[in-house]
Amino acid sequence: MTTESTWTKEDALERYQIDSWGDGYFGINQQGHLVVQPDGVQNGVEISILEVIEEIKTQNLDLPVVIRFHDILRSRVQNLNSIFQETIARLNYQGQYRGVYPIKVNQMREVVEEIVDAGQAYAFGLEAGSKPELMSVLAYNTNPEALTILNGYKDEDYMRLAMLGRKLNRQIIVVIEQFHELPLLVKIAKEMNVKPLIGLRMKMTSKSLGKWEKSSGDRAKFGLTASDLVRVVQYLNKEDMLEQVKLLHFHIGSQVPDIRAFKNALAEAGRIFTELSKMGTNLEYLDLGGGLGVDYDGSRSVCDSSRNYSIEEYVHDIVDSVKRICDNAGIAHPSLVTESGRAITAHHSCVITHVFDEIDNSNAGIDTTEKEGESLLLQQMRSLLSDPHKDAQALWNDAEQLKRELFHAFTLGVVSLEEKAKVETLYWQVCHKINGRLKEVEDIPDGLEKLQERLSSQYLCNFSVFQSTADAWAIGQLLPVCPIHRLDEEPTKMASLVDITCDSDGQISQFVTEDGISNILPVHPLQEDQPYYIGIFLTGAYQDVMGDMHNLFGRTNEVHVYSYDDDPKDFYIEEIIRGFPAKEVLTQMQYTPQMMSTLIKRTIDQAIAEGNIVPREGIRLIDFYDGCLDSYTYLRFD
Repeated sequence: MTTESTWTKEDALERYQIDSWGDGYFGINQQGHLVVQPDGVQNGVEISILEVIEEIKTQNLDLPVVIRFHDILRSRVQNLNSIFQETIARLNYQGQYRGVYPIKVNQMREVVEEIVDAGQAYAFGLEAGSKPELMSVLAYNTNPEALTILNGYKDEDYMRLAMLGRKLNRQIIVVIEQFHELPLLVKIAKEMNVKPLIGLRMKMTSKSLGKWEKSSGDRAKFGLTASDLVRVVQYLNKEDMLEQVKLLHFHIGSQVPDIRAFKNALAEAGRIFTELSKMGTNLEYLDLGGGLGVDYDGSRSVCDSSRNYSIEEYVHDIVDSVKRICDNAGIAHPSLVTESGRAITAHHSCVITHVFDEIDNSNAGIDTTEKEGESLLLQQMRSLLSDPHKDAQALWNDAEQLKRELFHAFTLGVVSLEEKAKVETLYWQVCHKINGRLKEVEDIPDGLEKLQERLSSQYLCNFSVFQSTADAWAIGQLLPVCPIHRLDEEPTKMASLVDITCDSDGQISQFVTEDGISNILPVHPLQEDQPYYIGIFLTGAYQDVMGDMHNLFGRTNEVHVYSYDDDPKDFYIEEIIRGFPAKEVLTQMQYTPQMMSTLIKRTIDQAIAEGNIVPREGIRLIDFYDGCLDSYTYLRFD
């Protein structure tokens, strides 16, 4: 183990695998602070997250807080578009890249605005999958060259909104995902006297891997079968609208871990594209949907939270595959569309919380010094602690046996509660002794593999898993976690993180470490009167829009940070969005805060009248209750 005197920031980078999952956007400065490198390069602008927190506190803003680094959003949009443009030029591909951002990944207005602005030079568009999302993209996707892709189930209002966009000369493509949508689109387009731009979503036989593999295959929710596609061509030919078919779309799932899934899907989609072209459609775009993964664990593997390819490889394989398919079929190269939301948004946002307490069952603070008249169980457990000869396995076997005997003895009334506490305290001390010996051996004996996890602490953090990291709870999504300061010190403790909800599922127990995915995180010992800040990273995709209000913990405070090289701290906070006060989440649950306040006042007035509360105290209690209705839903620590 690295000693404190030789611990370096390189050790911390390795311990938390920051370079692997950070994709160039995160590093550590000489002060041991985690920093954001908003351009994705080292030796450029660095923003200390600790300094951002210190500035947040001067704005009378409490943790937990979501911090958005908007420069990262811009960098991700520019990077994806640049790679496509460079690859298209290098391979002499004749089509263009016309990417879109699917706003379902993060519908926050500020996120959408930043992506649209960053994508202006590339005609980077937006994708919507519902009527509210369509209303949003109609308002914000004003670039006349950028595509607006419309997916999802559609009713008459949806179609009319889409045709409204066509009347405004927007490049709105309505993707037909079920055959019954097509007659409705044709009817409304004729009524409104506009020519629709039609996309067709094919139902893929090819399937992906991972949590979202059901997005493809025969049982996929969306898509047209081969029979449906033939019916579509026949119907549109009869309606004299076949030339309005501009786009073929497929989607094999989100967070695709294996590059081979894209290659297999392209082979299938390429055949459909060429066949539809021969049938008289006017296809100009091939939309590969989403799926570009994020390497959450940095392993570059085919596990659910990783990907075994780079963005450069992903783009090259798409461009090269489509070029070869079209050249072999003798048809023009289509413009390429992807809907890469996760890869664009994940890195820009993080959740910062602080640890306010520690649960450590192994150190009860009980005096275990020897006293006259002790039970035999207590004497035997103490002798294990002082035994210099037994190996780790023998100590473990004996300690576990004594613990079982303690349980039965206590339930039968043989030992007192005080003696039970002493035996348990000594048991944990024996376990620590065993764990120390295990660090010196190569092969850990059977049954002791999980001992370090059992000895680890639980760090109590002021946040809600269900609100801020919903996927970590719902689908076991891995999100990197790292202290944001004291990284120039070696972390000497191990812990999992638990939130402040009264729910046993409110915890994070998957962490990225140098030893792979672990159930415990290396952390630093808490210091009295000194805050300890923890960051949960890569939360920009889905987490902001999928959180619930379990225990009525509402949306957290949020700040938007921009880099500014001329500032002494290299950043400024452009916007603060305060989290939900208690009265807002109560209102959403059909309560009426004003009525609640009136009821409390009435009850206190009755207590005053009965002489149980003096008037001055009653007024203070009413004011306190009203103040709590206006306050942040999370814990406050002044």
